[in-house]
Amino acid sequence: MGVNREELKRIIDHIPEQDAIEVADFIGYLNAKREREALKNLEQASMTSMEFWDNPVDDEVWNHV
Repeated sequence: MGVNREELKRIIDHIPEQDAIEVADFIGYLNAKREREALKNLEQASMTSMEFWDNPVDDEVWNHV
């Protein structure tokens, strides 16, 4: 579903100040949610990478570095 951003801006320009504050808070919530999801994905990728290196052969090599 596409959003006409100009129409969205026009709607925001015509809402009461209190509603604008709630809209801004909701946008902040959406941004924080997206950032948490990105961090979760990065953490998952990191864990997958760690599993690759967690093995007896590499452990032995690193013990002598």
